[in-house]
Amino acid sequence: MADITRLKNHISDSGMTMVSIAKRSGIGRVTLYNRLNGKGEFTASEMMGLKKALSLTDAEWKKIFFP
Repeated sequence: MADITRLKNHISDSGMTMVSIAKRSGIGRVTLYNRLNGKGEFTASEMMGLKKALSLTDAEWKKIFFP
């Protein structure tokens, strides 16, 4: 299970809106909100989309999605 707190911190630090992150990551806005609220697990493509959208390093990405 993803470290949602760490992910939310990266989202907050990015300065982008949730809508912007959803668009950049290729994740539907509602789906992103649901995942961040513990409804369902992130798929592999969603994890990769967030890595790209938030410019996460490999280490940061692993800490979030494979804690």
